Amino acid sequence: MKYTTLPKTDIKVSKICLGTMTWGNQNTQNEGFVQMDLALDKGVNFFDTAELYPVPAEQKTYAETERIIGNWFEKTGNRDKVVLGSKIAGTGDYTAHIRTNGFSKEALNDAVNNSLKRLKTDYIDLYQLHWPERETNTFGVRDYNHKSEDKWKENFNEVLNSLDDIIKSGKIRQVGISNEKAWGTMRYLEESKTNNLPRMITIQNAYSLLNRVFEGDMAEIAIREEIGLLAYSPMAFGVLSGKYVKGTAGDNTRLKLFPRFARYSGDKATEATKRYLKIAEDHNMTLAQMSLAFVTDRPFITSNIIGATSLEQLEENIDSVNITLSDDVLKAINEVHAEIPNPAP
Repeated sequence: MKYTTLPKTDIKVSKICLGTMTWGNQNTQNEGFVQMDLALDKGVNFFDTAELYPVPAEQKTYAETERIIGNWFEKTGNRDKVVLGSKIAGTGDYTAHIRTNGFSKEALNDAVNNSLKRLKTDYIDLYQLHWPERETNTFGVRDYNHKSEDKWKENFNEVLNSLDDIIKSGKIRQVGISNEKAWGTMRYLEESKTNNLPRMITIQNAYSLLNRVFEGDMAEIAIREEIGLLAYSPMAFGVLSGKYVKGTAGDNTRLKLFPRFARYSGDKATEATKRYLKIAEDHNMTLAQMSLAFVTDRPFITSNIIGATSLEQLEENIDSVNITLSDDVLKAINEVHAEIPNPAP
């Protein structure tokens, strides 16, 4: 395994992070336990979860993933071996069953306290805001279109002050953002610098061969401001395994079970995937290996969040950390990207 540190901290994390959002829906508790055992054995010490999980978010399965992780900590005693990240869900119809008061002080304290109970721990290493409260272009929306009816009031300072109190209580160690854009990222960093408030040290956004939008403004911010990307969906909901274009996907795969998750399944994304598959096969790799190796090696990446529904997938995904892509492979990838840029933003 390869390791780095969370930016501006001495917290050592594996370059591969174990994603958990299938546990409690596609995966049982026992399967989650076995995945955590395998990941830890292979050197993965960084786990990421959220109160929202499992996905799709439903009231009947709300926070089940955190409960599974907490039960594993209780069973194994391995809490001190894991750097643990979790998140508070943002506002929206998607999360009305959780709460409706956004990132207010009350909401943040409620979310943290309940996550700690479910996770059966007294601290969370990295606590993240799952997506912005304001209306902006997240989750597959390419362009920003301002909506004058957005009722959100700027509250970056208030949120950071609330998080500061929670950090001082010892319940969380560091903070980060997720699904955030350039303006929001810089505003959080500005408030931190100006008012000596906690600093967002990571940003968790989608990044893959089919979605390199981060390489625009955000990549420069990540490098110059030292806010590391925790890349999610590096396999594009499994599309970059090649199983959908090859017709080998089983009935229990994500897009077969939840066809509404079509972010990575458009015509241009499918064409790009076919081209990336050929590059991988021409260089004696699986598409999964090539896709994950590409993400892990980007200079703005702190950790690559991988997920799997089977141990075979998980092992392949973790082992991708040992693959370094040649200049020829990178050239071929970038040629496809130039012709079909960001088909699944």
